[in-house]
Amino acid sequence: MATITHEDIGDDLRRIMIVGRLDTPGTNDIAPGLAEAAAAPKRGVIVDLSLVEFLASIGIGQLIANAKAIRARGGTMVLIAVGSSSVMMSLKMGAIDQLIPCFQNPPEAYAAALRGF
Repeated sequence: MATITHEDIGDDLRRIMIVGRLDTPGTNDIAPGLAEAAAAPKRGVIVDLSLVEFLASIGIGQLIANAKAIRARGGTMVLIAVGSSSVMMSLKMGAIDQLIPCFQNPPEAYAAALRGF
């Protein structure tokens, strides 16, 4: 089970918060909301995974698909994850952090999302 919410920070930035497990059921729960939230005309999109307990390959696939869609419209997506968490380990082991910049510190993530990569 997973839930998703978002907030806009100024005109150019959207923060999407995901809570729970991004296994198959959890990813299926949040996929429509993630696509909708990520489609907003914002220059920077931050996906906060700090409260995600588990990240399976299906969840990673959704993150990559949305990052590509945001990049295609000229925006930037970054991720926030706890450095020592299994989520961050999954992102680094799969080299996902090379495709989607990952941060532990929200202010750094905000700056990177607005700056672009």
